[in-house]
Amino acid sequence: MSPQKQAEEAIVTNYSETTEPDGKEEETEVQSKFSMKSIFWHGGSVYDAWFSCASNQVAQVLLTLPYSFSQLGMLSGILLQVFYGIMGSWTAYLISVLYVEYRSRKEKENVNFKNHVIQWFEVLDGLLGPYWKAIGLAFNCTFLLFGSVIQLIGCASNIYYVNDRLDKRTWTYIFGACCATTVFIPSFHNYRIWSFLGLGMTTYTAWYMTIAALVHGQVDGVQHTAPTKLVLYFTGATNILYTFGGHAVTVEIMHAMWKPQKFKSIYLLATLYVFTLTLPSAASVYWAFGDQLLNHSNAFSLLPKNGFRDAAVILMLIHQFITFGFACTPLYFVWEKVIGMHDTKSICLRALARLPVVIPIWFLAIIFPFFGPINSAVGALLVSFTVYIIPSLAHMITYRKASARQNAVEKPPFFLPSWTAMYVINAFVVVWVLVVGFGFGGWASVTNFVRQVDTFGLFAKCYQCAKPLPSAAPAPKHN
Repeated sequence: MSPQKQAEEAIVTNYSETTEPDGKEEETEVQSKFSMKSIFWHGGSVYDAWFSCASNQVAQVLLTLPYSFSQLGMLSGILLQVFYGIMGSWTAYLISVLYVEYRSRKEKENVNFKNHVIQWFEVLDGLLGPYWKAIGLAFNCTFLLFGSVIQLIGCASNIYYVNDRLDKRTWTYIFGACCATTVFIPSFHNYRIWSFLGLGMTTYTAWYMTIAALVHGQVDGVQHTAPTKLVLYFTGATNILYTFGGHAVTVEIMHAMWKPQKFKSIYLLATLYVFTLTLPSAASVYWAFGDQLLNHSNAFSLLPKNGFRDAAVILMLIHQFITFGFACTPLYFVWEKVIGMHDTKSICLRALARLPVVIPIWFLAIIFPFFGPINSAVGALLVSFTVYIIPSLAHMITYRKASARQNAVEKPPFFLPSWTAMYVINAFVVVWVLVVGFGFGGWASVTNFVRQVDTFGLFAKCYQCAKPLPSAAPAPKHN
């Protein structure tokens, strides 16, 4: 069977088959992977997973982190990035453990996952029952829906700084049509080259922002007064919570791997690389522009216009197209399962069936074009539960019984060999995110979001666009 056919059918090996002796498996993989199509199209290695995780974490949020620093202050911005990065890596680890547990149990019951992509709500259903499935499905789908909306808003916001002859709403129409082409990408197997290129694009953009800010230097009279208001502080904090909560697609990425049991440390390694992009860029732009960022949620709006900036804008546009596909693909899978098209082998038929998913995303991006504030609102109301609270609670409940702990496929990690310690950490994550992320963060981000609606209105034609200079009064005529 050709690699393309494998991609179309989303064929994966059984989990039990991935535990064969390394020599035999590696030989099989080498035979199947060396062709041009497989190199660029059909990926499932640990490197593919790493690129997918790292590329998916930093998209348009890279441009809003300096805005968050202007709300938080330099010290809080740095500390919260490290804190939420580690916390996000922990909950991604929990998701990977639960996936392996679910898959192992099902395959002992002779369940075959050929032509079926496992998703997070199915893991919750298999381990904890239908109520957990409903909760996971609701939060995950809503988060991914608004995550896709944010990518469209980011596209329009970015391109405006290269070509302002069209307003941001018109650019949203255009990029909505462009991003709709992601319906033709069958599964996460097929993002190999896109993930690689996407990470290169964000790496360029992050280091461009860092160098451009340092070369530009501090603006005259620069001020760094943050933090000044609790509303602004917790709005910025929830944007960082959102930054490191990009693992709503963790299960789908794992399922696309040839050896999903190797995923455990991949997200942490991806986060460590992301730190090298987010910390220098956010800190340097905030150092250069200070409080001006409070009214400029997109860092491109303050950086000097030149070829380097335009290149960064174009690269980020391409990357946001990739990230849109990352966020939408799990939604495509859910919709396919609902309408009974998930087993269809024709790419064209599946693409046609997926189109209804794109339309509401397109519409919501036009209604709420608030680049920056919407990130914080999504972080507080959706990310807090989807990728922090629910995985922690699910892990605690799954292994609450001694028999479940004794028969667990994945034991506690070497650096934390106690189930009690894992319970303590999970409980801390739940309480912290519930109180600080959802509670204070939800209050602050919704307050800020409502303020944007009151100021700019729904369906804003050009959110935070530069106002045109008033035209000079005509000179008086003399007879």
